Amino acid sequence: MTSIRSPQQLGRALRAARKQLGLTQPQLALAAGVGVRFIVDLEAGKPTLRLENVLRVIDALGGEVQLSGLPSSVTNDQREGGDHGA
Repeated sequence: MTSIRSPQQLGRALRAARKQLGLTQPQLALAAGVGVRFIVDLEAGKPTLRLENVLRVIDALGGEVQLSGLPSSVTNDQREGGDHGA
């Protein structure tokens, strides 16, 4: 598991995963349903990218996001987005 604490670290990790899979940026963009510019910005560590699209890229690479260090008493509703910060 890779520990990510900044947009730059995320970009480096995703670039490494893409290259390990032998994909070009345009191929990954097509697989994730995003534009090539999005992949370029993501790999560069741009901090203002749309989370939904970041998750699509991670999924296209065969990865998933796991959170650690958070309280374990989170309910299923909160995990599924039922409670938006209320």
